[in-house]
Amino acid sequence: MHSLVALAGYLRRNGLLVVTAESCTAGLIAARLADEPGCGSLLDSAFVVYSPGAKQRELGLTRELLATHNLTSEPVARAMAEGALARVPEATLAISNTGVADDGGEGVEPGTQCFGWSFRRRGAVVSFTETARFGGDRAALRARAAEFALLRVFRYHALAWRAG
Repeated sequence: MHSLVALAGYLRRNGLLVVTAESCTAGLIAARLADEPGCGSLLDSAFVVYSPGAKQRELGLTRELLATHNLTSEPVARAMAEGALARVPEATLAISNTGVADDGGEGVEPGTQCFGWSFRRRGAVVSFTETARFGGDRAALRARAAEFALLRVFRYHALAWRAG
């Protein structure tokens, strides 16, 4: 099992600079990375985009995308990650999260979290998405989602490099 300490070293060794685009986690992904010593060379910035309007205004998501898909969906998570990467040209990795912690809403099961990881590689962007469900109270669920988002970087970075 990888740890956040191992992730920090991995990001350094691979020259990855992170930007996050967070809805349900509301900045916890960036905060968890910022807990690691020397994170200044790993984390560029974080977008906390809780409302649909913020997702549109800050990350460039379209009204059509949001109308077609639930806010808690992989297409929205992907667009959030790609939007963050487009707005921070120095970043080489964007991590996004959107989900529901309480009642579910939108017909989505409570605890559902959608994630996006977008990597900038040789002028192209390679993106991945995944949905996971977590239990527990609101704080525990958000903490688990933030850690999940960070620790999946190992997997998706390897896949991005295999992709060409």
